[in-house]
Amino acid sequence: MVSNPNFQPIAHPLDRKFVSFAEFYPFYLGEHKNRTSRRLHFIGTGTALGITAAALITGRLHLLLYVPFAGYGFAWLGHFKFEKNRPATFTYPVWSLLGDLTMFFETVTGKRAL
Repeated sequence: MVSNPNFQPIAHPLDRKFVSFAEFYPFYLGEHKNRTSRRLHFIGTGTALGITAAALITGRLHLLLYVPFAGYGFAWLGHFKFEKNRPATFTYPVWSLLGDLTMFFETVTGKRAL
């Protein structure tokens, strides 16, 4: 079963931080209700993964310097221009990255629509 399939906003707990990725992920998805923003995230994550693969395959490891710009550039454009919210990366950097990758692979495998 796919978590938060309709990207419904979920309030952040005011008195504490999330304690698990399973608890965080539905909130993360609720921060991505705008379709254009989700598409920008998909493009950014796919580009970042492609650059990473190219760098590792070719041995041109300096290409890895571009990964954060590709991933975050598209994602932050989606948040600031379309979602009008603050990226979860600022509060939950590791879980946010895991959320991006999870949302990307759910989309690639057809479990989640863009």
